[in-house]
Amino acid sequence: MNSSNFINRVFFLIVLGLLDNAASAQIGGQTVFNGLNIQPAARVAAMGGNFISSKDGDVNLANSNPSLIDSSMHGMMALSYVDYFAKTNFGHAAYAHQLKKDLTLAANVQFISHGKMNEYDALGNAIGTFSAGDYMLNIGAGYQYDSLWSLGASFKTLYANIAEYNSLAFAIDAGATYHNPAKNWTISGVIKNLGTQVKTFTANNREKLPFEIQVGISKKPQHAPFRFSLTLENLQQWDLTYEGESGSATTDPLTGEEVSTRNFEFGDKAMRHAILGVEFLLSEKFQFQVAYNYRRRQELAIENKPGMSGFSFGVFFKVKKIELSYGRAIYNIAGPSNHFTFGYRLNS
Repeated sequence: MNSSNFINRVFFLIVLGLLDNAASAQIGGQTVFNGLNIQPAARVAAMGGNFISSKDGDVNLANSNPSLIDSSMHGMMALSYVDYFAKTNFGHAAYAHQLKKDLTLAANVQFISHGKMNEYDALGNAIGTFSAGDYMLNIGAGYQYDSLWSLGASFKTLYANIAEYNSLAFAIDAGATYHNPAKNWTISGVIKNLGTQVKTFTANNREKLPFEIQVGISKKPQHAPFRFSLTLENLQQWDLTYEGESGSATTDPLTGEEVSTRNFEFGDKAMRHAILGVEFLLSEKFQFQVAYNYRRRQELAIENKPGMSGFSFGVFFKVKKIELSYGRAIYNIAGPSNHFTFGYRLNS
């Protein structure tokens, strides 16, 4: 595949998806398959739940940004497990293989199991149990356009089931990355989840996929043992506050009294797009990460008891060809999610 054909195909898919999604980009319960946007990899969880701007051969990042896929991932496999809330379990597997000098493929499989739940009829009588789950197969390709720029695209097959209801969807991600190792700069842009349901949960009720535009920037100061990261999420929609949060008066459902909600200023709305993170690169074999997700804290922290809501951290160890990572994301005082990743390089 030559560079012009690759660029043309990616551009066509981006335009096609934007035409379908631009007028209806939504967040917060108005789309389906949202659970699959939760990244299981420990490093991504430690970096605030989204990380798209590190070009260092980590195959787990192929699921976040296909333009990061390159020859440095060749022969790397990874397995992740997430101990999530309410007995929900995540699993993720990834592998990358270099096809040509400038073309590398990566495959990702992800599942979310919500476990068994009790089923009741309209009168509240128990009639048995049912299960629910979400599944994704993601095949991506990264193309090294020149010494600084790389491009990537991936094709996703999404499937979900809830009791007797199920849905099938197809989507693509497309991204571009500028990586300058001499100056330790990496800048990435990604368009995610351009696609549609091909089988809906119920007849005549086609729902939107969680379309999103993201930009990430990473910078390592010269000779410093750390790297800063800024990830900007949901750039397709400026105001991420929920209805009723924008300063308009609402009515208390218990007392009937009018309650005024606080106004959200420019800085608050801007920060809801941002995740700030730092990676401490103490050696090739030991690193740790700390990050802050402002929107997660604003939405999930309990008033007067915010604790460490919105913060996350993680650690990375490497022993020969084996890589072990742990990430902990704190949502509120109810508890964190714990992410475990095992990596192994088949080649030296």
